[in-house]
Parts: sequence; C-alpha cells; structure tokens
Amino acid sequence: MTSSKAPILLWTNEVEPYREAMAQAGLLERVEVHTLKMSEAAPPELLARCEAMLAWRAAPGVLPRAPRLRWIQSLTGGVEAWLALPDLPEGVTLTCARGTHRIQMTENILGALFYLTKPYMAAALDQRERRWTRKISETLAGKTLGILGVGAIGRVVAEKATALEMRVIGARRTGGSVPGMERGYSAAETDQVVAASDFLLLLLPATAETRGFMNAARLRRMKPSAYLLNFGRGELVVDQDLIDAVKAGTIAGAVLDVFTTEPLPVEHPFWGTPGITVLPHIGGLHPERDRIVAKLFVENLRRFLEGRELLETVDRALGY
Repeated sequence: MTSSKAPILLWTNEVEPYREAMAQAGLLERVEVHTLKMSEAAPPELLARCEAMLAWRAAPGVLPRAPRLRWIQSLTGGVEAWLALPDLPEGVTLTCARGTHRIQMTENILGALFYLTKPYMAAALDQRERRWTRKISETLAGKTLGILGVGAIGRVVAEKATALEMRVIGARRTGGSVPGMERGYSAAETDQVVAASDFLLLLLPATAETRGFMNAARLRRMKPSAYLLNFGRGELVVDQDLIDAVKAGTIAGAVLDVFTTEPLPVEHPFWGTPGITVLPHIGGLHPERDRIVAKLFVENLRRFLEGRELLETVDRALGY
C-alpha cells in the first residue's frame, strides 16, 4: 500500500527543532520524515522517493537521482553553492533562509561599528599591563553609513543605525529608500554611496556581477578615513586590493566576517595586516538559529503541501 504522505528529507545535524516545529504546526502527520546527518550519504531508495529536502548543500550527482524532488529549502541565506551545481534540476524550486539572520547579523554589524569607534579593545589590552590610559572615543552619531545590498538585514541595520543618529544611505538593485534610510540609490549609482560613506557595509549576494566588486578602483573612491565592513560574501572583495589599500592609507581599515576560503588559511595576509580585523564568520550565528529557520521551513512546508507559492524563492537568473 502506497503512503499518501509526502516523503521529505531533513539533511542536517540538528533535526529536533524542525520536528518540533512541524508537530506544533500540525504538519508532522502529513509528511513522511527521513533524517540524515550532513556527513551521511542519501540512500538511492530514499532519493528516488523524496519530494522535498531541507539541507545545507548537496554534492554534484545527488539531485538528479531524486526524480520526484520538487522543493529544496536551503538552511542558509546565500545559495551560490546550490546554484553552482552543474546538475541542479530546472524544475525544482529552491528557497533560501533569507531574513532569518536579521537580529543576530544586525547586532554583530553594530558591534563592529562600536569596535571601530570605541576604545574597549585598547582598554582591555591596557588592563593586562595594569596601565591607566584615557582615550576619547569617536562618535557614530553624525557619521554616514553606506549599505550596499539593502535587503532584509540592511533594512533592520538602517533603522537601528538611524536610532544611533547616524546618516544612512544605501544602494540596491531596484533603487528607492527604505525606513531609516535618508536616501536610496540605484545599482548604477553605487559609487556615490561608496564615496560618501564613513563606514561602507557590504551585504550583497555573490553573483557574476558582484564578485570582485570592491577592487582597487572602487576602494580608491572611498574616503581615506572610511572603513569597509564585509558581512555579505567573501567573493565581493579582491583580497590583495584591500590589503594594498589599507597598507597605503587609501582607506582606514576593514572588518571582515566572510572570506572566499573558509576557514581563512593561516598563511593568508589578512591575519597579519594592521587595520584589518578578521572575524570567524560569526555574523549570522544565533543560539536558537535552527528554531528561527524552522519557522520559515514550516510555513513553506504548509504552502508546499497546499500547492501554494513558497516564501523566499530564489531567482536563479539573479543569483539570490
């Protein structure tokens, strides 16, 4: 006897938050749940029946063996690894976890701004030496924060930075402003944001158009006193161009949370370049991250079972 329940695969190490969310939503009895650790390979018989999948990523050759697969829910906001698959089936809907990082990412970005302007690190180092050194901190109020890629996270950053009395401007593909932003620029006007910013925040996705976006020419358009903050994707920055710009005083420095290769190799010059702060990709981490993503997953699962449009669908042509 064939089951009427939709077979779904939870391909993640943290399964319980998703099971609990499905149970609370009354959906658990409507699906046939299979689970795998990220390190485990999917059995052929499971792939042959699977209709929906929650996963970080899949290796080449896996998805074509799932002929009934109709929906993939990515556990991350960035989907370049999925889109880079040479055999990602055309008929499969890919949804991402866009918007689930808005609280923790925003707080970490604000933390970076405070780190750059307040002498707490210097005071902590002085404390080791029992040394009393008074310093005057720079203010954020009155400074201009430029955001490149004003999506779900950028909107929250804009509102909270405005509450700190910062001037916020930004550029996005569709142009126009959002609440908390003084002015919004189109993608074609991005260089105006680059030139006007005291702190330039990168929240762009990695696409063919944005890879290598912050190169030597664009770094030269920044103020010598300005800082670059990259919480988007490592591929947005030309590493050597940034190192050269910081060393030459073209810009004041940078805080980087994302890198083209992660973990960042021990021999990479970012580690030892004064003025560049390396963060180990902490921007989106949250102690309850899976429970946050589970809320989106469950809403999409309900829609999937009812044949309705899914949330946070990825536009393959745009790359996000």
